[in-house]
Amino acid sequence: MNFQRKRIRLDPFTYRGKGIYFLTICCHKRHPVFTKLSVGAWLVRWLTRCAARHAYAVHAYCVMPDHVHFIAEGTLETCHLVRFISEFKQRTGYPYQQKLGLRLWQARYYDHVLRSPEDLEAVAWYIWTNPIRKSLCSTPQDYPLSGSLTFDWKKRCAPTKMWSPPWKQPLQP
Repeated sequence: MNFQRKRIRLDPFTYRGKGIYFLTICCHKRHPVFTKLSVGAWLVRWLTRCAARHAYAVHAYCVMPDHVHFIAEGTLETCHLVRFISEFKQRTGYPYQQKLGLRLWQARYYDHVLRSPEDLEAVAWYIWTNPIRKSLCSTPQDYPLSGSLTFDWKKRCAPTKMWSPPWKQPLQP
């Protein structure tokens, strides 16, 4: 019997230009690699470098123990999300494997295209409150591996209605 993997990527054209994306990249076998603050900070530095190199604005990020979430927005028509994420995973995965002999990332990652810039802040708060949902802190501002590379998020108020990913919402009857 011949099995085919589910195709999780949209048409390649969708990942080019000035799109806004909510991304989740999981550690290999969900290993809690980023429990140590210095390792998480190292990852944020690479995210910052790769985003700048590929002209992406990172509006929100959160490095959890076994995965990272972030919102990336292409700032030029020449932006290419797949290349950006590929370089980010290579620049972090290769040295990790060289040092520890272990894989850092799962082969794939999850993306969600944000269709409206108005969704951006609600999704950002979903990202920043992730450590609260996992009982890692009591307020998002207390978590040291969350932030934004585009604005001072700690001075903003959380939205009254929290966003939830479409894949986590209950089915309607």
